[in-house]
Amino acid sequence: MLKNKKTILALSIIPQFFLIKLLSNFPEFVEQFYSNGFYQFISKNFRYTLGWIPFSFGDIVYTFAIIYMIRWIFKNRKRLRQDTKNWFIDVASAFALIYFAFHVFWGLNYYRLPLHKNLNLNADYTTEQLVLVAEKLIEKTNQTHLEVAKNDTLKVEMPFTKSDILKLAPEGYENLKQIFPHLEYKPKSIKKSLFSYPLTYMGFSGYLNPLTNEAQVDALIPSYKFPTTTSHEIAHQLGYAAENEANFIGCLAAINHDNIYFNYAGYAFALRFCLNEIYNRDECLFEDMVADVNIGILKNYEEVRLFWEAHQNPAEPYFKIFYSNFLKANKQSKGMESYSYVVALLTNYFENKTF
Repeated sequence: MLKNKKTILALSIIPQFFLIKLLSNFPEFVEQFYSNGFYQFISKNFRYTLGWIPFSFGDIVYTFAIIYMIRWIFKNRKRLRQDTKNWFIDVASAFALIYFAFHVFWGLNYYRLPLHKNLNLNADYTTEQLVLVAEKLIEKTNQTHLEVAKNDTLKVEMPFTKSDILKLAPEGYENLKQIFPHLEYKPKSIKKSLFSYPLTYMGFSGYLNPLTNEAQVDALIPSYKFPTTTSHEIAHQLGYAAENEANFIGCLAAINHDNIYFNYAGYAFALRFCLNEIYNRDECLFEDMVADVNIGILKNYEEVRLFWEAHQNPAEPYFKIFYSNFLKANKQSKGMESYSYVVALLTNYFENKTF
């Protein structure tokens, strides 16, 4: 009887796979009934249940899961040869459960309506539009930087601990919900990752645990990046699975924060994306525009670049390839490159706005 149940469970991966593929063709349905319906209920319940715990419960679960998996493989290594069929049934049934939990608890958000449709923004933009927005961002970022640093050649040092930043970040969403009511964020569940060292050497600054809905931030990244990274992970918690959309929403949350240090981090974050895209299109134009950026801002950019260079490892490209393929399998056709598509949202959103 147990073997039959395991076989049924293992085979359930097939109808699950086709059901997910079917739902991916109906983003309006996913948007209405899952992302703005069932997911909101389940994610809030997870955050109420686990948000008060000061450490990452999900990381503890991952630790025990990895230990259990290694132990199971070691204990059942002989079965792979002697009882191959049932060995694969056991593995497939476990995978089917994880696949189900991932999509029910969070993963279906990959198939919701694109954010630009919800915000009535264009998905494309011209170089002229990009330059216009970049010029606005240079002016505003320079102004905010000077207010904070008092000298245009000094990089900004955050006056808060990283724990303080985690506590402050939701205030940006309190202000942002006045513009976009669906971005209300409570209760909170944002934590430093217990896996910050391996996370850093894998090349990631944070992640959302899809099985516990806890937002994890790499505790080692420079403090200057902490406000936007935290706000980015909160956007994932709110159901925005696509990286470019989480970047955009996280940027807006930082810009709309009452604290000027968060504002600076948000403007500098948006400006960096726009400058990178200008560089991709016209290197000479990039050189002309970056000359107008305060040296202190460029020092903050350099700080982040040097941090990641100092934590590179030979396996990092493979982790990035794996994650890129994961994104492609979940409706982000450009994989890791989809991060750069935040420029389209930023350009079309800020084009007709004054700071």
